Amino acid sequence: MSAALRRAEAALIFFGSFALAAFVIAKKHRIEDLLGAIGPLAYPLAILVFTIVASAPFSVTDALAVMNGVIFGPLWGSVVNAIGLVLAALTGYALARRTSHLLELEQNIERLPPWIKRFKVGSPAFLLTLRIIPGLGGTMATQIAAAFKVPVFVHVWTMCAIAIPICTILAVFGDRASAAVQTYYHQHAPHMHVGERLRDFLHHPHPPVPEATAP
Repeated sequence: MSAALRRAEAALIFFGSFALAAFVIAKKHRIEDLLGAIGPLAYPLAILVFTIVASAPFSVTDALAVMNGVIFGPLWGSVVNAIGLVLAALTGYALARRTSHLLELEQNIERLPPWIKRFKVGSPAFLLTLRIIPGLGGTMATQIAAAFKVPVFVHVWTMCAIAIPICTILAVFGDRASAAVQTYYHQHAPHMHVGERLRDFLHHPHPPVPEATAP
C-alpha cells in the first residue's frame, strides 16, 4: 500500500470514529429513552455506546457518564462506565496504531508544558500526567502510546486510572441529580418521564406551575 493510501485510510478511520462519536452524542436523549425502555439489554447497549464515544479522538464522555448514573444508579452506572472505558482503551489503541501520524506528535510534544516533559515520553508517568490536561491530553496520550509502541496493558491502566474515578463521580452525581429532579417534579408533573423531567429542568430550572383543578 502506498504512503498516500495509508494516509487516506488513517484519515478515514480518524475522522470516521470522531463523526460516529459526535452522532451518538447528538442523539443522546433518544439513546437515553431507549435504554430506559429495553430492560436488561440496556447494559450491553450502554457499554457499546460508551465505548464508541470514549474511543474516538477528542471525545467527551462526561454527559454519557452522568446519563449512565441516571439510568442505572451509582453502582451499576459506574460499572457500565468502567467496562466501557476499558473497552474504549483497547479500541482507541487499535485505532491509534493506524492514525497516530496524523496529529504531528513530535511538534505537539514540543509544545507540552515543561512539567510534563520532565518524564520520559511514553512512560506511565508521562501518560498519566498528560491525561490530566482536558481535551487534547487524552487523545495525545492514546496516540503517543500507539506511536511509541507502549504495551497495551500500560495504556489501558494509565487511561483507566484517570478516567474511571472521574466517570464514577459523574455517575454518582447523575444518580443524585436524577433523584433530586424526580422529587422536585413529583408534585408538579407526575406524568412526565424521568428523561423529560431532566431535560425540562435543564432548560427551565424552575418548577412547573401546577394546573388549576376544579373545586
